[in-house]
Amino acid sequence: MNNQMLAALLARLDGGFSGVPGRWNLQFGGRALYCLTDGTHDRMRVMTVVSGADGLDAAELSRCLEANFDRALDARYCLSQDRLWSAFIHPLGALTDDLFMSAVQQVVTLADNFGGSYSSGGLVFVGGS
Repeated sequence: MNNQMLAALLARLDGGFSGVPGRWNLQFGGRALYCLTDGTHDRMRVMTVVSGADGLDAAELSRCLEANFDRALDARYCLSQDRLWSAFIHPLGALTDDLFMSAVQQVVTLADNFGGSYSSGGLVFVGGS
């Protein structure tokens, strides 16, 4: 994956996406998403704001950390810039079209499920087989 290929995927998700290579804004699932890449360090992240962080209590933060362990799958709850985010971070070069599309869906689902199931999808990881 590279920025040109990623821009083509973003256009499939939101024909009106905006930005410059490596810093894009788009709408998906009723949410504003941000997609950032760093070619030097081979990283990509797609994320959306869940809520402001100042109103979160210890129980909510604990639920987010627990969800990151067993219900958030590939997306994660994160704190930055006084906000709670739902984010997916991955090496850019190893990213596939299908994985990126799954990442976007998980990021939106995780954000939407904050305060409820705290899940990014239907699977809950319990370990073992």
